[in-house]
Amino acid sequence: MNSEEKKYASLILLHIVIGMVIFYIPALSKSFAALVFIIGLFLVVKNQNKNQEVLLVSGYIVGSEILFRMSGGIIIYEYAKYCITIFMILGMYYNGFSKNAVPYWVFLILLIPGLLVATETLNLTTDLRKTISFNISGPICLGICSIYAYNKPLSITKLNQILLFTGLPIISITVYLILYTPDLKEALVLGTGSNYFTSGGFGPNQVATVMGLGMFIFFSRLMLESKTKVLFIINILVTFFVVYRGLLTFSRGGMITGFIMIVILLYYLYRSTQHRGKAKLNYIFGIMVLLFIAIWSYTSTQTDGLIEKRYANQDASGRVKESQLTGREEIFTNEINSFINNPIFGIGVAKGVEDRLNLTQEVALSHSEISRMMAEHGMFGIVALLVLLFTPIVLFLDNRQHIFLWCFIVFWLLTINHAAMRISAAAFIYSLSLFKVYIDEKNPLHR
Repeated sequence: MNSEEKKYASLILLHIVIGMVIFYIPALSKSFAALVFIIGLFLVVKNQNKNQEVLLVSGYIVGSEILFRMSGGIIIYEYAKYCITIFMILGMYYNGFSKNAVPYWVFLILLIPGLLVATETLNLTTDLRKTISFNISGPICLGICSIYAYNKPLSITKLNQILLFTGLPIISITVYLILYTPDLKEALVLGTGSNYFTSGGFGPNQVATVMGLGMFIFFSRLMLESKTKVLFIINILVTFFVVYRGLLTFSRGGMITGFIMIVILLYYLYRSTQHRGKAKLNYIFGIMVLLFIAIWSYTSTQTDGLIEKRYANQDASGRVKESQLTGREEIFTNEINSFINNPIFGIGVAKGVEDRLNLTQEVALSHSEISRMMAEHGMFGIVALLVLLFTPIVLFLDNRQHIFLWCFIVFWLLTINHAAMRISAAAFIYSLSLFKVYIDEKNPLHR
């Protein structure tokens, strides 16, 4: 093995060990979460962000967030979003930000009316600070990340490095999931619904979201960063286990999102590659097809065919389920009705949860950031969403070398439709679509 292969293998092995240590000694999880922030802060300040340390550390925190949560390592629930926001502000201090990032200042301003309405509409017994911060920390994190990233030059090599830093903790999550569920037979008695036992005892939707992101990251490394056979084999093995454990969560949204991102990347690479490069792409594509068939077949065997029924929206007996979205359409309808009744200013941040609690006596959190923004922010929310959707698309007109741009936009758009902004990944990955990416000589795409 050459030095690059040894370094990469060492990183993979380190994060396998991290997953094992946190599983067997969960008390260390809080220390690890604090250590990531402290070391990251030290590196950013020491180097004055000359090597985009804020992005590397933020990416690592994004990949670690679910590991922190499922192992009890979070100091506060939105720890990752707060940390990333702090690092992005530090990045602005050292590197500044574009004066043309006006759309995202507008986006942040558009959130204010909903906050003001919430102070009037939320129940007197509600902890305003905690409730509002839980619901608004995601959009604020997205806005700050986007202001920092807006049209800032970034090499494709550095972008791949950021994605690697995001993906490494997902390896630790994969190891944690394997150790948490050594015997699948006990976990699969729950049928074809989202499975907490195969998701590390945590929310399957959030776990599948980050596993789907990991699937995309390591697939992209197979395509772009596997310069030797050793690196290619390592990436195949990592991809196999990440996809396998992601499928076993039985939560579809995140895994389907990751698969769509892969298809978009393949399409973009195929269109922008010369004839000689297309032959190589065809070869890799063939290997990928065989890999996914192998993963799906293995998962189907291990689950006695339940995974196929899950993706066909069937129960364990093969009957088609009445609801395609496990009841989320009721929440969506409730939020649309709230918007219709309060179209200008909305009902206020976090008021939707209170209203549903009064109606059903159950705490039902929104899974769609689009309907939540409409209900709680009214017309201001719609304008804010339009800003987020169209700004990166406009930037793409002068950013054609950003091969991941559409992948990142799709990840954000699909994720906020099935997991709202519960995790920081949606905010951070969205912001990566705003960098002005150039292909440097170190990257194979240059040749």
